[in-house]
Amino acid sequence: MRILISGGAGFIGSHIADRFLSEGWSVRVLDNLHPRVHPGGVPEHLSPQVEFILGDVTKRADWESALEGVAVVSHQAAYQDYTPDYSQFIATNVTGTALLFEVIAEKKLPIRKVVVASSQAVYGEGQYDCPEHKRVVPQGRNIADLDHARWEVRCPVCGQALLPRLLEEPFPKPLSPYGISKYCQETTALGLARLLGIPCVALRYSITQGPRQSLFNQYSGIARIFTLRLLTGCPPVAYEDGLLQRDYVHVQDVVEANWLVTRDDRANGEAFNVGSGTATTVLQYARMLAHALGKDIDPELPGVYRLGDGRHSVSSIAKLKQLGWMPGKHLDDILRDFVAWVRALPDFNRYASDAQAELRRMNVLRQSHEDSK
Repeated sequence: MRILISGGAGFIGSHIADRFLSEGWSVRVLDNLHPRVHPGGVPEHLSPQVEFILGDVTKRADWESALEGVAVVSHQAAYQDYTPDYSQFIATNVTGTALLFEVIAEKKLPIRKVVVASSQAVYGEGQYDCPEHKRVVPQGRNIADLDHARWEVRCPVCGQALLPRLLEEPFPKPLSPYGISKYCQETTALGLARLLGIPCVALRYSITQGPRQSLFNQYSGIARIFTLRLLTGCPPVAYEDGLLQRDYVHVQDVVEANWLVTRDDRANGEAFNVGSGTATTVLQYARMLAHALGKDIDPELPGVYRLGDGRHSVSSIAKLKQLGWMPGKHLDDILRDFVAWVRALPDFNRYASDAQAELRRMNVLRQSHEDSK
């Protein structure tokens, strides 16, 4: 059995490749080796047993070549960034996915299943409870509130403070360019797959972490940025008041979710959250990471916020658990494995970059007025 993994040289894709190789599958990878993620070309962590194709998911000829003789497609490739490249998000994540199904239909390819990597970003500002109005799926927070350090989400009807709920699959409401593109992507994939009679599954990943996370890519987020600062003796910078709740999942648990839904027909036609189901504040994360690195450095709270961030984002994993999946690792395991991998890297200083300055330049990172007095 042959599987094609788009974006398979990357963080999650390469781990999926290892899992399928271990089960005796033939693995082909299609990856464009974007220099922001893979400045050194094909990464050393990609198994030599993998058949590698240098190509782009937005190009028909590359899909045609990569899909030949394939039974299953694991579509992990995506454009991820904080830049306002709105058309690029759509071109790569949505049009690239439509092109996959267009080639399958045109060539009448006997694809048995497609698994698409989606994201927790499809939930936008999240899901909340109002004491009076019950479940609320709000729009993004008001910029005027953020500018004055009023961080919590309030009911759009009565103005009361809302309590965060675990994110459930039936209530997506994307707000960021990336989240919008990922929801469009999974809708495109599930819809076209149904039209063509191809089993398809979308997996909405929470913040996935572990070994092989690109230290060049600013979108790698909190693990990369906080680790780089702590290892150079600088405090990590927590946005807002540091009390944003997040959901961190180990890459191996994401891999097991992919392995499960590839083989289990009960998953067909559905979208599933893949997370830990456990809330961790940014301050908690920063302190746990500092401890794992052996650093006694507290995070800074300068009162800045990142435009488009949701306040609280923790996924319900009840739906995927019904298929027998369970996260096997906790945040302690994530940090231990990530730190061990980072410490083994040569010439660590070459990964350093001023991500904060770049985000400020793009007006994505902003200062609240209250804390700037």
